[in-house]
Amino acid sequence: MIKKILVSQPKPASDKSPYYDIASKFDVELVFRPFIKVEGISSKEYRAQKVSILDYTAIVFTSRHAIDHFFTLAKELRVNIPEDMKYFCVTETIALYIQKYVQYRKRKVFFGSTGRIDDLIPTMVKHKTEKYLVPMSDVHNDSLTQLLDSKKLTHKEVVMYRTVSNDFTPEEVKTFDYDMLIFFSPSGIEALTKNFPNFEQGDIAIATFGPATAKAAKDAGLRLDIEAPTEKYPSMTGALQHYLFEVQD
Repeated sequence: MIKKILVSQPKPASDKSPYYDIASKFDVELVFRPFIKVEGISSKEYRAQKVSILDYTAIVFTSRHAIDHFFTLAKELRVNIPEDMKYFCVTETIALYIQKYVQYRKRKVFFGSTGRIDDLIPTMVKHKTEKYLVPMSDVHNDSLTQLLDSKKLTHKEVVMYRTVSNDFTPEEVKTFDYDMLIFFSPSGIEALTKNFPNFEQGDIAIATFGPATAKAAKDAGLRLDIEAPTEKYPSMTGALQHYLFEVQD
């Protein structure tokens, strides 16, 4: 019987999240507690990459983390971002977040519709004379670099933030009594094994989102009870609801 579920993500901003519908429908307690957190690199670490922001005419943002750490670093480095700097964002929500740091109406901001970088590429190609700087996490692959290379765009990827374990307090370790754990990244699995080196799964159900997360869980010797997305259940909430319907009395 599943009564208490730990979701390794921040609490949803909206009360209309499907997670709350699930909690009500199946009478389960949901606890939102990220296993990982994002922190900026130091200005010293940034300088070691030998990349000058002012050598570029456009910034590509793939997340709000990227925006936060780009502008934080620019301030630490005392770099004044030019008024004519262009911004290319994977979604409108991310584009609007830029207002936290600059006057949106004065900037040239472009955004995609799906959240996938592939859908932003045609807009970037229309501005092929730009020099693109892409703030990234320390955990990334070369797919974006290869994609931009294939379109013959001038670009540079630079690490501006990193993903680290959001360590549990001794009190949290003592009260770790969940019937199910839900993970969304390999880093979350690593954080579990770091915080609970003697973790024994037993009857605890484990759900993962994405093939890389599933692989990390299996490599850690964990049994997977839910793997999402699937063709039938493309979202974690959909897969979770189906699972609970099957196992709850």
